[in-house]
Amino acid sequence: MRFRRDPGTIRGSIAPLMTPFTATGEVDHASLANLVGWQLAAGSHGISIGGSTGEPSAQSVAERAAAIRTVITAVDDRVPVVPGTGTAKLDETLELTALAAEAGADAALIITPYYARPTQEALYVWYSTVCREYPELPIIAYNVPSRTAVDIAPQTVARLFTEHDNFVGVKETTKDFEHFSRVLQLCGRDLLVWSGIELLCLPLLALGGVGFLSATANIAPAACAQLYQAWTAGDLETAQRIHYGLHPLVDLLFTETNPAPGKWVLQQRGLISSDHVRPPLITATEQGIATITKLMAQGSEYLTPVDDTFLISGRPA
Repeated sequence: MRFRRDPGTIRGSIAPLMTPFTATGEVDHASLANLVGWQLAAGSHGISIGGSTGEPSAQSVAERAAAIRTVITAVDDRVPVVPGTGTAKLDETLELTALAAEAGADAALIITPYYARPTQEALYVWYSTVCREYPELPIIAYNVPSRTAVDIAPQTVARLFTEHDNFVGVKETTKDFEHFSRVLQLCGRDLLVWSGIELLCLPLLALGGVGFLSATANIAPAACAQLYQAWTAGDLETAQRIHYGLHPLVDLLFTETNPAPGKWVLQQRGLISSDHVRPPLITATEQGIATITKLMAQGSEYLTPVDDTFLISGRPA
C-alpha cells in the first residue's frame, strides 16, 4: 500500500477488472489472480476490482472483500490497487471500505448511492461520512449517473475536495464533457480525475485528467497503457492512432450488457475458466457472439496477446 501515501501516483491506465466466476457461479479466485498477472505483464499502471464492470451488486460484502484481498495479494504492491467499495447502503460501504483498507488498498473508489436518487446535500453527507471514518485512506468518488440515476455536481465535488484532505479525486463516467471541465475548473489541477468513459479517455487527458479506468483494458490492457504513455511523452499522433484503433473493441464490450461480452472474450482466449455472469445478466447470446467475433477481428491489432503463462482454459482464439 505504498501508493496510499501519495495518491498522486495513481495515474495512467487503471484496469477495472471483471470478476470471474466458475461455471457454477462462485467467485473464481484462480482466474482472478491470473487476470492480475496478465494485466501487469501487459503494462497496466494500476488495478481496480469491484466497479460496475465487476458485477458488485450481484455479490455479497464477503465475496467482494475476498476478491479485493486476492487482487492485493496478486499485485504485491507493484502498482496501485483501487477497489470499488461502495454500495447502496452506508453500513455496507463502511464495512467494505474498512476491509479494503485493512487488506492494503491504496485508495477506495466509492460509487454514488444508486436507486435512492439522493440530493447534492445528501451526497455531500454520504462522502463526508466515509472520509471522516477513514482519514488515512484516499477516497475517490465514482460518478456514473447512467447506472445510479444521480449525478454528483461539480460544486459538490469541489466542496468535498476543499473540506476533506483525503478526498482526492473522482472517476467521471459521464458523457457530458462540460462536466469534466467544470469539475477541474472549480477544483484545480490538484484534484485527480480519471475517465470511466472509454472514448473520452484521451480527451480527458487534454483537460488535465490523470488517467482512466476503462473497461477496454480488460481485453486490450497493453494498448490502453500505451495510449497513456504516448500522451505523456507528447506523442499525440500515436495516442490518437490507438484511440481510434480501440473503437471496435469498445463497441464489442457494449454489444450486450457489460461485462458479458468481455467475459466471453476472456474465456475464449483462455484467461478465465468461464464466461458466467450472475443474474440479472445473462451470458452473450448467439447473435451477440456473431457481432463480438466480427468486432474482435476488426480490432485484432489492439487485442493484447495471451501467452502460455496465462492460459487457464483451452487455447486463445
